[in-house]
Amino acid sequence: MFGMLEASARKYPRAPAIAWFGRKLTFSELFAETERCSAALAGLGVGRGDRVALVMPNCPQYLIAYYATMRLGAIVVGNNPLYTKREMEFQLRDSGAKVAIVLDLLHHDFADVFKTVGLEPVVVARLNDYMSFPKRQLAPIVKFRKTQRSQGKPWPPVPKGARVLWWEAWMNAAGAVPLAAQVDPETEPAGFIYTGGTTGVSKGAMLSHRNLVANAMQGASYLSIGEGNEALLGSLPFFHSFGMLVMNVAILRAGKLIPIPNPRDLHLVMEEIDKEKPTFVPGVPRFFAALNESPLATKLDLRSVTASISGAAPLPAAVAEKFAQITHGAVLVEGYGLTEASPVTHANPLKGVRKVGSIGLPMPDTDCRIVDLDDPDRELAAGERGELCVKGPQVMLGYWNRPEETALSIRNGWLHTGDVATMDEDGYFRIVDRLKEMIIVSGFNVYPNEVEDALYRHPKVVKAAVIGIPDERTGEAVKAFVVLKEGEHATPQEILDWARDPGNGLSAYRVPKQLEIRESLPETMIGKVLRRVLMEEERRRASATSARG
Repeated sequence: MFGMLEASARKYPRAPAIAWFGRKLTFSELFAETERCSAALAGLGVGRGDRVALVMPNCPQYLIAYYATMRLGAIVVGNNPLYTKREMEFQLRDSGAKVAIVLDLLHHDFADVFKTVGLEPVVVARLNDYMSFPKRQLAPIVKFRKTQRSQGKPWPPVPKGARVLWWEAWMNAAGAVPLAAQVDPETEPAGFIYTGGTTGVSKGAMLSHRNLVANAMQGASYLSIGEGNEALLGSLPFFHSFGMLVMNVAILRAGKLIPIPNPRDLHLVMEEIDKEKPTFVPGVPRFFAALNESPLATKLDLRSVTASISGAAPLPAAVAEKFAQITHGAVLVEGYGLTEASPVTHANPLKGVRKVGSIGLPMPDTDCRIVDLDDPDRELAAGERGELCVKGPQVMLGYWNRPEETALSIRNGWLHTGDVATMDEDGYFRIVDRLKEMIIVSGFNVYPNEVEDALYRHPKVVKAAVIGIPDERTGEAVKAFVVLKEGEHATPQEILDWARDPGNGLSAYRVPKQLEIRESLPETMIGKVLRRVLMEEERRRASATSARG
């Protein structure tokens, strides 16, 4: 992995590697900082196979620490800054992290956790460490202090006397740069990326150096990311496998990476697109829909964007069409991946046939097949529904410390995705739903995505999620949760009556039995609806009702 950065720095030393609030770090500067960070990490005893936890949003220090860790043959563990203390403690303990690097604004949130798991002192970085004057002086005073106070958090976020090592002083005190470790790219992990825990306890997918390099090469080739002349928007969190891939592609192709520390700050995102002129913008459907609807879309220059890929959820055709309008022609296609595959396995081509509602064609050197849900050894023909299985150089080594679950996930060299899919006669794949989230109503399979797609067609609905709930008569029944468009009003019965109309595409057993209107739905940081949270809420509600009865 470190070799990608080294090669780009040698070939394009003066090219901008990171655009950070007006400052440009060249590839030679990024390379030098990474070597210096590897020396600082070595000074803390980090070596081959040790785990380094990163608790930061997208920022220069994330990239520097990421590649510095891999230079030592150590393993990067990305952590979601929005975790609860319980979730953070579990992940730090499970990974066996030896060192943690945290953003100062997050230190207060997890200080007790770091102490409990024995990670003091932690290295603390600031968002303005790599900013240029005057933003370096003004940023923490004007914006971030206001953010801390609005959230009821202390300022300064790191109290005097806390057991921390400040990034700049820590880097300046680093010793001699050690030799880069000679790792086995096939068998040694480069990073642990933890799954979202949608099926239970979160698991660390062990991704090898080969996995990550291969997927970066696959993605860059498939999406025609040029060398030395591209700019990529880093709006997806780097701790997430999709955001990590964007980061790796930028380094592989010597492109300018534009990290966005808070992708929910749409004003910042739009301003950075206008100022830094990214050619490639990755995201999720919700992100692109928000860009489309922003009043800034008609005021700022978005014409630099030529290509975009959407993942994590189905991409509505209307969103892609509107995005092409506001960018004056950018191609937005839907892709697919999963953490266990580093993550991308499929995408619609930027040039050629793009099929609405499909995840496109497999990445180069990626084999795929659809197998029977009841007999995984039986491969299905085109058009038949079954579980999607993939095989390729991007498939993980396995789950950290979970050999039984690894054996269930990877069988005979094939990664079982847990997604129900179909393949058409042209080789294009379509995800039907999650295998574990399928609802069985009176013996009939109901796929939540299909019901949600129908509800999205209701003129007043902006978001929808569907789960299965126990039903004495049918075994399970469909329950829907919807969010109405701003300014719209409707009753649950009104929407249920609409859904029962056969002309709206739902057969009787797929029509929701219950429907709840909400102001928002639980989502991941990248905008994927968490059906498991809705399921947990329903279970708690049912238990409380039973107890009262």
